[in-house]
Amino acid sequence: MKNDRDDVPFSYHVKVGHISANPVEVHVEADASELKALAETWNVVSVSDLSADLQIARWKRDGVRIKGRVQAKIVQSCVVTLEPVESAIDESFEQIFVPEGSKLARQPGNDAGEMLLDPDGPDLPETFVGDTIDAGEVVAEFAALAIDPYPRKEGIEFAGHIEDSGENDKKPSAFAALKDWKKD
Repeated sequence: MKNDRDDVPFSYHVKVGHISANPVEVHVEADASELKALAETWNVVSVSDLSADLQIARWKRDGVRIKGRVQAKIVQSCVVTLEPVESAIDESFEQIFVPEGSKLARQPGNDAGEMLLDPDGPDLPETFVGDTIDAGEVVAEFAALAIDPYPRKEGIEFAGHIEDSGENDKKPSAFAALKDWKKD
């Protein structure tokens, strides 16, 4: 599906008004031009496949929940040898969207005005404007988060680098800086 913005390489628009409480199953796949654009966006050698199975349903009164599983096959450059490394991505995800200005998107605070964040708690819902949500952008985002930032070919180790243990480091004397201070 064609996207409205040029900076979104993979797009699948969902009309919020058409979503019911019963989850709708959707399968999306990237075509050849979208795969090429994803490779450029993710800064990888190539993306040979990207697909996702989604469940899209109403959340609370006017929110939308997108649950799914994204799978992709990419080729990256090995950080040691620069040879191509094939990687497979298989990630499950869940994202909740609420309309802009919804009370459900606000971060709870305390009486002092501080925000309370629970790192193990659920993420805050994302907001959307208008009547559409780009589920393809969500799929591409979760796939990008699963990309290995330092891919290595199997069996390749980074040799020739010796980590300094700090054993030979001497702490300079407090008076060492002053010894050459007054020489006439």
